[in-house]
Amino acid sequence: MSHQRIIEALQAQFATQQLLFWDDPEGEFSTWIDSLSLDGVHILRLDRTPALQVKLDVERAPGTRWLFYRPAAEPDPAKDWLLDLRLRGRAFRADSNSMLLDDLGLTGQALRPHLKARSKFLRAKDRVEKLRRLVTPSDDAEALDRKMLAVLVRSEQADFQTILLRLLSSMVHEGEADLAREPRIWQDIVTNELDSAFWAFARQTLGYGADGVAPAFTLRGLLYRILVTDFCRSLSGKAPESLRHFVLPDRTLAANASVFAARWRTDMAAYESYSLLSDAVAGEIGLDGVLSVLPGEALAETMTFAVAERRILKDLKDRVLAGAGASDEAMQALIARRRDGHWASRLMAQSSSESRALAACYDAIEAGAAFFELKARFDAGFSFANAEAALMAYQSELFRFDQLYRHFHEAGEKVEPMGWAVLHELRTRIEETYTGWFLPQFGTAWAKVIEGEGGLLSQWTAAGMPNQHRFFDIQVAPLLAAGAKRVFVVISDAFRYEAAEELVQQLNSKSRFKAGLSSQLGVLPSYTTLGMAALLPHHSLAYKANSNLDVVADGQPVATLEQRHAHLEKYEGLAMKADELLALGKDKGRALVRDRRVIYVYHDHIDALGDKQATEGMTFRAVDEALAQLSQLVSFIINSLNGSTVLLTADHGFIYQEAPLLAADKSALDAQPEGTLKAKKRYLLGRGIGTSPKAWCGNTALTAGTDPDGSLDFWVPKGASRFHFAGGARFVHGSAMPQEIVVPVITVRESESDKEKARHVEFSLLGASNKVVTNTQRFEFIQTEAVSDKVLPRTVVIALRDGDRLISNEQTLTFDSASQLLDERKRSVFLTVLAGTYDKTRDYWLTTRDAATKVEVLRVPLRVDLAFTNDF
Repeated sequence: MSHQRIIEALQAQFATQQLLFWDDPEGEFSTWIDSLSLDGVHILRLDRTPALQVKLDVERAPGTRWLFYRPAAEPDPAKDWLLDLRLRGRAFRADSNSMLLDDLGLTGQALRPHLKARSKFLRAKDRVEKLRRLVTPSDDAEALDRKMLAVLVRSEQADFQTILLRLLSSMVHEGEADLAREPRIWQDIVTNELDSAFWAFARQTLGYGADGVAPAFTLRGLLYRILVTDFCRSLSGKAPESLRHFVLPDRTLAANASVFAARWRTDMAAYESYSLLSDAVAGEIGLDGVLSVLPGEALAETMTFAVAERRILKDLKDRVLAGAGASDEAMQALIARRRDGHWASRLMAQSSSESRALAACYDAIEAGAAFFELKARFDAGFSFANAEAALMAYQSELFRFDQLYRHFHEAGEKVEPMGWAVLHELRTRIEETYTGWFLPQFGTAWAKVIEGEGGLLSQWTAAGMPNQHRFFDIQVAPLLAAGAKRVFVVISDAFRYEAAEELVQQLNSKSRFKAGLSSQLGVLPSYTTLGMAALLPHHSLAYKANSNLDVVADGQPVATLEQRHAHLEKYEGLAMKADELLALGKDKGRALVRDRRVIYVYHDHIDALGDKQATEGMTFRAVDEALAQLSQLVSFIINSLNGSTVLLTADHGFIYQEAPLLAADKSALDAQPEGTLKAKKRYLLGRGIGTSPKAWCGNTALTAGTDPDGSLDFWVPKGASRFHFAGGARFVHGSAMPQEIVVPVITVRESESDKEKARHVEFSLLGASNKVVTNTQRFEFIQTEAVSDKVLPRTVVIALRDGDRLISNEQTLTFDSASQLLDERKRSVFLTVLAGTYDKTRDYWLTTRDAATKVEVLRVPLRVDLAFTNDF
């Protein structure tokens, strides 16, 4: 060490010390010390000054700083005449290791040999500086090694699991897992001769190498052991024979491997590395073959490998195809567990395309199971006493065929980018059932109650369903007459009944909102121009004899937004687009509606995409997006514009199928009838066009309330068929199927009642025992109430903690049961406790925290007494 460095070290020590003893066993500084001069410091050589003289000099100069140098080793305390002074002072050593001890603030002189052994690491000043931030005065050799490893892996925390996570994550390079390549930070560890320390920690913490099987330690081998051990520990039953040699031998320490794996895969910063490396390991150990013979339930708790998730999904898909319905308890329990797991977690789906697709697979399977269960109840087909019964059946239950079909395809669309085939067979079966069974069967039964004398087409009225052209008189005017300051009417183009039912559920999950769903019998033909006009306040409706066949209300054209606005001004109202209203914001929006009594807001997203050949394939995505947009719009009206009542309705519904249409889907019209003025896929309009046995025929005076002189005749194809396939043909409307003419009316009111305040469901821990006795223990919870409109599902993260420090893995549970039966509302998790020493006489804590907000919901004291070890 340079003389200048020694001087600096002495000056630093004298800043806080008055007496320094420098024992130099080799006498290497004996000559140099005689020329040393330090400001304000008296230097005495103990080999030349008697002890008594030293004591007298010190006592005669109180407050003076002294450096006592001896070119020999420190004497035995029993023979040291200056022991009293030594105890008042501090030892100084000029060798590099001793000075390092001082620089690092370490008090244990026994660490000097260890620091010498770590000289390669300590050569770099930047590493020493980073190490200084981590060390504490009482650190021993083991703690120093951990902290040196933390510096090399660039970790702010020096626990072994964090070091291991950083190291294994580094095996991913440029977005690819490379198990054969040693990462750069591992090379740094080897270069600095800390690899033996790392393997010692791996053995101490995980038991890696304790069986003596591995001829050489490797990161690849350690990765195999950690992941396979975690996988086998979570299996129901024995570990597969082909994998047992990878299982860590110490059963207690093996629990640490599971805790580490859980921590790694739930660390958002390390998610990609875990996904890539676990996939690589699964491929190398041939996990596909192992999983092929295991049922889904055996894998229920397994979160290690994504390939296991895909195996479970295949198993569930096969069950649905074999007839398992949505009420199959075993299937539902398995799906619920997997949704709370790692790979299909709704929380992880926000940041991972793979998790998003896996979660969507479960959505598709659940929709498929419910679809086929519903179909099984109507295997004999459909039969209705009359049109009212048919319309009631559709609104109470049969609309779910359309809704579940949509849900399945919405979910399937999110899976398609992954290129997986897991849903293909199910998709084919659902498509065959919907387009080849439901639509034709339902259409045939429907035809029987709308055709002929006394059929719906002969009167176009249905008990309990007001006609759409009387919307303003029946829905809006009574509210205004009852004292409503203003009424908002939201009209969403092609928003059909099944989507409205879903929106009502969403709105009712919000505080201060009370939404109810009713319906009206839509106009026929069920298309935009006629439907939009029918919804306006009017005394008369009529077709205008022009090329567009515009509809006029009270003699005024109402085809455009501007024309509707002019018409509504007569009723102290206005018309505007939904996006333009939202863009105004709170203050400008309030100013706009302040003096208005009726505000018509037009939303067009479903029809805008569905009714075009280029984008009709996006119909179901458009419905999903429309639900979010309409929910936002209603919230804005109530919360920002002080709208106490919102009526949300549509001009018409629609029919849509994913599969391309066949010749059988075309209505066989030889030619358009004479007198046709407009011909579309689902309707013909004209004058004097007569009737046809191949179509449902009528006049708008009956089906839309148009004036007799301003009415038109129409033909619409029977069932779900089309007159022609020109342009897009999978998305259609205009005819008389319930999907098109059951027009929803959602009434949303603001309420300050406590009953309308949404809250999350309550739950509690079951069982009287408050002791953890095994390293993997099951905890059972019960949801104390059923989920409903205002009692919302809750997802929580459950773990064991020592204060706030995790001592187990974390598990996620979702409480979302709507069952009235307590037994069906029970949920359980398995927590794995870190191996270690626990005080049996003090409390540890079982904690549950809200998965979204991290707010602690439940904290239960318990004791940890690991008397037993779970077997694999």
